[in-house]
Amino acid sequence: MKTLEELNAMREKAKADMTVGEDNTDLIRVVVGMATCGIAAGARPILNGFLDEVARRKLKNVTVCQTGCIGMCQYEPIVEVIEKDKEKVTYVRMTPDKVARVVSDHLVNGNIVTEFTVGAIAK
Repeated sequence: MKTLEELNAMREKAKADMTVGEDNTDLIRVVVGMATCGIAAGARPILNGFLDEVARRKLKNVTVCQTGCIGMCQYEPIVEVIEKDKEKVTYVRMTPDKVARVVSDHLVNGNIVTEFTVGAIAK
């Protein structure tokens, strides 16, 4: 960035991408567990993978964030997908390879990847 115009263009783009103050109740929230157990199990590449994939696909209805301990350390890295009027889906033992499939199947097409969920692991 070398000019004031470039700075203003960046600011306007960031403002256009923000959802603060808007009705964001239809957003899909992807929450990645980033407590020490999650980080030790490899949650940071999972978080970055979701951020990259959502940005690459320009999914405006998806927000990716992090949280602390989700409470199931033996299943880390853990990702929760939260949608309005639907049950929360908890994906466990996530890997970077699984991220693209969850984004494609679940976030884009609405099909839960059941073999990656806590229900499938607990059986």
